Amino acid sequence: MTSDGTRPDTVLSLYPELDEGALGQVVQALRTGDTSTLGPARAAEVAGTREAATFLDGVRVPAGEGVELDAALWLHNGEGPHPLIVMPSPWAKQGWLVYAIQAMRFARRGYHVLAYTARGFGESGGEVEVAGEKDVADGIAALDHLVSQAGGPDAVGRIGFLGDSYGSGISQLVAAEEPRVNAVVALSTWGDLGEAFYENNTRHVAAVKTLLNAASTARLSERTQRAFDDVLANENVEETLVWAAERSPYHRVDKLNSRAVPVLFAQAWHETLFPGNQTLKTFNALSGPKRLLWSIGDHSGPEMSGILGLPNRVWEEAHRWFDQHLLETDDDEAAAAAFDSESGDRDQVVSEVMWGRALESRPTWHAAAGTPERFYLTGPAEDGKDGGLLDKPTNGWHTTFTTGTDTPATVADQILLTGYAELAGLPKVYRTGRIDRAAAGVWTSAPLPSRHQLRGVPRLRVTVAPSEPDATFVAYLFDVNALGFGRIITHAPYTVLGATPHTPATADIALQVTGYDVRAGHRLMLVLDSVDPFYGDANANPGTVTITSPDEEPSYLELPLS
Repeated sequence: MTSDGTRPDTVLSLYPELDEGALGQVVQALRTGDTSTLGPARAAEVAGTREAATFLDGVRVPAGEGVELDAALWLHNGEGPHPLIVMPSPWAKQGWLVYAIQAMRFARRGYHVLAYTARGFGESGGEVEVAGEKDVADGIAALDHLVSQAGGPDAVGRIGFLGDSYGSGISQLVAAEEPRVNAVVALSTWGDLGEAFYENNTRHVAAVKTLLNAASTARLSERTQRAFDDVLANENVEETLVWAAERSPYHRVDKLNSRAVPVLFAQAWHETLFPGNQTLKTFNALSGPKRLLWSIGDHSGPEMSGILGLPNRVWEEAHRWFDQHLLETDDDEAAAAAFDSESGDRDQVVSEVMWGRALESRPTWHAAAGTPERFYLTGPAEDGKDGGLLDKPTNGWHTTFTTGTDTPATVADQILLTGYAELAGLPKVYRTGRIDRAAAGVWTSAPLPSRHQLRGVPRLRVTVAPSEPDATFVAYLFDVNALGFGRIITHAPYTVLGATPHTPATADIALQVTGYDVRAGHRLMLVLDSVDPFYGDANANPGTVTITSPDEEPSYLELPLS
């Protein structure tokens, strides 16, 4: 593993468990009708699709300026009008192939479907613009092409856009600009790309390197390459933030709200490419119909089994969302009946809680989030010992740690793969006793007398005095058992810029949103250190960071507890 959490000398796929060969066999069977290479269930599915719909691959969608997009079409054969679904591809060389199985399932249900490869990837022309205006225009061109192939505007019904990862951002942006779009499904998505790249003034360098690696066979535009290079080099930050804002659904949420476009989001708690808080911010800003699914894992992991054609609750929700908002019904009451209110299926938030995997359904995010409870940081009883987390402030202390040394407190071992292990029930185990207390500040609670249910965004307030004008630290919250083995609950990086050295200043930090149950008898542990391979740090080493808790601004960890 390299220092940024990725594997060396490999082209990293954002879909590490994708079986491209199996998807290719499905497409070949759809094309020819020969299902001999498929298992019985998949063969029956393909046969049923061929009876219900006409499949065409190798489709070329004209996108202007001589650019054509590689696409596939599924046109339902029954009497229409039929609703339409357009599926922009993920950030992957496989392009539209990723959607092959789910697209044919939509087609059997009565939809016309067009899945296309985003510009710059695979067999599509053009260059990668990272959901820029050309990508929005491409999505509209793909919709126009599907409408024409389906018989024209009078022959089609309501319209949805669905995307995973890269395609999810494009789908939201197209919906904001194109009034014909009636509903969106956005899986493993982003809302604010600037926040995903620069969280609390801290660069997400491992995420950017991963995106570059995964696009190593794509054709990046000069502007795209420059934006990524600037993040890695810590240059032209304000210019990159403007570039990112133009590509952020959050900054077009008013347009989505003006038409009350229904949007379904699905996100992983430990997402390392597009952390959850920026998606939650976009979700909360929407005023139309909306739904948010939280799952264990990392980017695109929770929906992966559905991409492979296995049972998957995220994709099941996507089908139900479009059935509710796109299928023609006699009246709005009948459309609403597509969801059973008694089972909670019309609730806005459904969370898979770590680690029992129970599903919790709540009518709104406000109802899902817990009540804030403060745990005050206290100083260590003696050097080399941990501080405490108590229900009342104890001030006048300070804890100092050196910068420039990594500790076992890290976000994950590897982008994506650590999250896939979580999906398999194997979360990373941290040996908290090995965290060097000279290179980290550590605060530990007493054993909890009862189960603590964390639901929402934990917040940390600390008074910090770095020895240098610029300093970075990362806050981690762990669940630690009696043997000192920990699991990560959440974290957040924070960078101080232009501080007066050794002068205390208050930092308010939103840790990433979480849904986590801490067992009775376990301890909460807060760790602050200065190095994590996932982030670019601003530390001038050697240096120090001092944490204090003055009477007027006590330092505390605020947890949303249900």
